[in-house]
Amino acid sequence: MIPLAPPDATMYWLSRRTRNDQFLLYCFAESAWENARLHEAVVGRCATIPELRVRLCPDPTGLSYPVWVPAEPEPAQFVTHRLDRPHWSGLLAVLGRLLGTGVDAARHPWRLHIFRGIRESPAPDPAVTVVVLQISHALVDGRGASRIARALFTDDPGTAATPGIRPLSRSRLTVRAGRAGLTLPLDITRTVRRGLAAGRARAELAELTAAGRVPQAAPGYPPGVLNVPSEVSGHVVGMLVCRTADFRMPGRSVTVVGLTAISFALQRYLRERGAQTAALGAQVPMAIPPRSGVRNNYRSLGVDLAIGEEDPVRRAAAIAANLAARRERAVHPLLGAQDAVTAALPPLLLRRDVRNYPIDSVPERITGHTVVSSVDRGPADLHFGAAPVRFTGGFPALGSVMRLTHGIHGMGDTVTLSLHADPAVVPDLDTYAEHLRTAMRDVSGAS
Repeated sequence: MIPLAPPDATMYWLSRRTRNDQFLLYCFAESAWENARLHEAVVGRCATIPELRVRLCPDPTGLSYPVWVPAEPEPAQFVTHRLDRPHWSGLLAVLGRLLGTGVDAARHPWRLHIFRGIRESPAPDPAVTVVVLQISHALVDGRGASRIARALFTDDPGTAATPGIRPLSRSRLTVRAGRAGLTLPLDITRTVRRGLAAGRARAELAELTAAGRVPQAAPGYPPGVLNVPSEVSGHVVGMLVCRTADFRMPGRSVTVVGLTAISFALQRYLRERGAQTAALGAQVPMAIPPRSGVRNNYRSLGVDLAIGEEDPVRRAAAIAANLAARRERAVHPLLGAQDAVTAALPPLLLRRDVRNYPIDSVPERITGHTVVSSVDRGPADLHFGAAPVRFTGGFPALGSVMRLTHGIHGMGDTVTLSLHADPAVVPDLDTYAEHLRTAMRDVSGAS
């Protein structure tokens, strides 16, 4: 029995209120294998990946955190889709609908979607097989999901398990509700003690910031036309598959180059819509060192997109400097004191906080106007049914604050820019995609 850490439990409880699954897309050349053989091979790979052999078991009393229990993959977790029109545009339409769904981690924490014989894709092949891994955010973060997919599509016998996570044994399952009730007073005492320590840490961090020894906190931004207080109306997606060479700028990372292109595309697109903005920012998830027992190890950074700088090279330099400052502050040890408070919260209190958090409203200041998630998924040595991988992509979830999100995912000599939008807020995603394509050319040419 492995209880969920508070950050992971938060992801699970949030999934009961909004869609926050991860969707990892892998495009392969069309396999010569029959569907039955493909299914058998995938099931065999799942048997070697501990994280694909569990499900979540909530505590009905609410006194304990949910736990992971053994569960073998079931046929319902493998879905082969048959499209009336097996073309790339049809695939994207179906994918948009899938992004509006969510897995129930208490039943199936993941699902594998398979699309065969897709024509007119960005790959050079006449037909491709596209595989989409849909996985609960409570189970893993972006790095963990990419690691699982790599184990699923490779012959490497190495495990994909997150450090500290091991296969489960049914003999280790126990009922903990009574024990949890007994420890509740101790949990509250521990929370109060750590809360006082967090207050002292905040005061010390403020002093270091005022002295210039720690970068300033991100200022935040007023919401824009991409941030509206209403329910998500639907999901549309787009993908730009680029060469890694297009992201080469001396001294700049793929993430910075991608952010620079997105900054120009957003600025031009919003201007075209008549939306004038003095500043634009992006919320960028950043991986942090693994914490014991925690599967979601990242912080969200508010990165300024430097739209006041018209030169692409200088804008990239400004974005890189701001990203570095945000990272420096995010990993400062004093920020860990707040994590310690959350780690000590009794489940009842944390679940109440998640249940009551106003996710359907937009605050006066936001971290960024869009999300940009960037993950390097490694070399292009993956296979599905002996067919080689061509590229990969991913689609960060939408919410009431973020109605346009971006994925930057590298594999081998390709980098894919994936777009995910609410059509009620971005009714012309193809137009925005063209702005992004042009911005990539501009940034690549300037470098």
